[in-house]
Amino acid sequence: MKVGMETISQSEEATRKIAEAFVAGIPSESVVALRGDLGAGKTAFSAGILASLGAIGPFPSPTFVIMHRYDLATPSAQGIRRIYHIDAYRINDPDELSRLGFEEWITDPEGLVLIEWPERVESILPENVVTVSLEAVSETERRISWEN
Repeated sequence: MKVGMETISQSEEATRKIAEAFVAGIPSESVVALRGDLGAGKTAFSAGILASLGAIGPFPSPTFVIMHRYDLATPSAQGIRRIYHIDAYRINDPDELSRLGFEEWITDPEGLVLIEWPERVESILPENVVTVSLEAVSETERRISWEN
């Protein structure tokens, strides 16, 4: 059975707090697909996850480098030691991401994968993806929903 949740964020800081609550229920070796238009809050949501798990910032979007890896000094309660933050916006062919090591990242038993623009690499995503959708409702408000 799939479980869904939806909430409205009033600010970027609130988006980060929602992400913090969201990740508390996510085990290691999970893939989180972050869907939303440009400016919807995907990177702010990712930053909330990263900060709450103890990664050292800053947390820029990995648009130009494709992937940032964050090693945690202390594993999270869920057993997460590494976070792979991927931005697939510049990927033209899913094989490009595969050649960079995507299979390794999604099977890391102590890893968590956050992927922005997952629709660009849909064909190589595992079946057990948790999808988070972000939508700009106004200049400051974001509708955030997820299903897992």
